[in-house]
Order: sequence, then C-alpha cells, then structure tokens
Amino acid sequence: MGWRETLREGVVIPAHPLALDAARKLDERRQRALTRYYRAAGAGGVAVGVHTTQFAIRDVGLYHPVLAIAAEETRDTELIKVAGVIGPTKQAVKEAECAAALGYHAALLSLGALRDASVAELLEHTRAVAGIMPVFGFYLQPAVGGRVLPYEFWRGFAQIDNVIAVKIAPFNRYQTIDVVRAIAESGRADEIALYTGNDDNIMVDLLTPFHFGGRTVHIRGGLLGQWAVWTFRAVQLIGRTHAMLDRGAPLTAGWLTKAAELTHANAVIFDAANNFRGCIPGIHEILVKQGILAGRWCLDPDEELSPGQGEAIARMCKEYDDLPDDNFVKEHLHEWLK
Repeated sequence: MGWRETLREGVVIPAHPLALDAARKLDERRQRALTRYYRAAGAGGVAVGVHTTQFAIRDVGLYHPVLAIAAEETRDTELIKVAGVIGPTKQAVKEAECAAALGYHAALLSLGALRDASVAELLEHTRAVAGIMPVFGFYLQPAVGGRVLPYEFWRGFAQIDNVIAVKIAPFNRYQTIDVVRAIAESGRADEIALYTGNDDNIMVDLLTPFHFGGRTVHIRGGLLGQWAVWTFRAVQLIGRTHAMLDRGAPLTAGWLTKAAELTHANAVIFDAANNFRGCIPGIHEILVKQGILAGRWCLDPDEELSPGQGEAIARMCKEYDDLPDDNFVKEHLHEWLK
C-alpha cells in the first residue's frame, strides 16, 4: 500500500514537538529520540514544523535542521512525512520547496498569516504551494493563530488537484461540519482524507458517520498535538475504533465515556482554562515526566505552564491511568536515546 492509500485509511500522525536544552538550543539527541518514539509506538506519520514544533523555529534558523532530523529518522520507513508550511505565498513556497527537497510527502498548509485575504486569494495561495507538493489542508483554530475559513473556501479548496487531505482543527463543531460537508459535496471525498485536529473532540470526530450530499463520509485519522504524547495508546485506540466501525458494530456508551475522558485530559494538557497559553509546555511536561525530553523549555522564555497546570496534569495522569503509555516508554527509552 502506498502512502496516499495509507493516509486515506487513517493513521495516527503526532504533531512533533521541539526538543531544546536549558540554553534553549536544539537538543538533537532528544529530537531524534522523539521521532524514534513515534516510530516505535506505531504512528503512521509525523508532522514537523507545525504549531507544536513552535512556529518560531523559522526565526532562529531551525526549520530546515528540524525537518532534516525527522526525515533522516524516518528514511526507509513507511511513515508519512508532513511538513508545516506557513506565511505569505513567497514564504510558503520556499518552505514547501525545502520540505519537498527533504523527501516530505505533503505540506500542512496554515493560512493564519493571510488574515485579510479573500477566498479567491486563499485559493490562489494554495495553488502556488500545490504546484510544488501535495497539500494537506489545515483549519487552525483562531486562538492559536488561525482564521475563520468558510464553506465556500473548502469547496474551492477541494477542487485543487494536488489537495490530498484536510486537518480539521477549528475546535468548533459548526466549522468542523463546514469542512466535512464541503468535502462530501465536492465529488472528491474518495480522494481527500479527513483528519481530526480537534484535540478537544477526538473520539467524537472519529466515531461519527457524517451524511451530506447523498453520501456518508468519515474522519479516519488524526494529526494532533494531543497525540504527540501517549502515542502508543493513541495507535491502539484508533485501531479499535476502525475495527468497530468497519464491522458495523453498534456504538456503546463506553465509547462516549472514553471520548469525554480524553477531552478532559486534553483540556488539562492544553491549558484550555487559560485559552491554551500553556499548551506546548503542557505537552512538554508529559514528555519530561517520561524522560524523553530533558525540560519544558520553549523558544519563548515566557512560554511556561500556567499556575496550577502542573499539579492538574499530575492529578489527571493518575485519574486516567489507561491513557498514558509510561510503561512502553520506560521499556524502550534507552534505545531511543542512543
């Protein structure tokens, strides 16, 4: 099966964090360990240069080095390599050219920098990137740098030949439905894979049959910051979800309970109570506790856990002890850190 078919089948794609040392310089050993963790956990791909990797890598000359490390660690594997591409058209084209040269399969195209652009201008921007490499659309929530993208945009987006997938991450049910409906009604639902990026509603997205335009479509995979942690468990969870849906088994209340637990866990890790201010440090906190990262350091020294967030994460990990993959990490960490 080729990578496009695998993408449409639906896989776990962690949004790759950035490993720094105490001087806030790239910790290459632990950056490689992270990618090795995702490989060993059974992820179907990695997304690098995205929000979780910290958009500021571009300001400190780390975009190419960080993408190169992940490309090296996934060479000769079947992992799908997705590169975050941002900025105005000139910058987005340059980043796509960099990613393509490194062997990445698709560009996860964020449109947050084009806040005042019309739908026609956004589509032209997308075509410019699609002329270089396949495009993975990205509906990023406004709270972390995205913009509202109407149904009309997504209908036009679906008509661009080299569009292969969409990460739906507005953290908003109305806007999520706009994307799903647009793809379902576009005539290309069999070609464009739908991925949840709604870390606040992962399981509901994956469990829901969406019926629009006379056909039923599913969100089959996830490209998520939440799945940058506990990835081994995420792979198991999506496997069980696919098995249940593919055999047409009835949806039981237990699935909805698990959905609520995962959403609650994400609220704590992503610091939803403080408008996601501690989102990236929250992800780092889990990885530090497991020993994969050496510290929570971000490129911005002011980017830290919110007051009480660390304690809340510790309580949540004990409450939902079937979500963490601590034992798996403990068993293999020495291999990844070699």
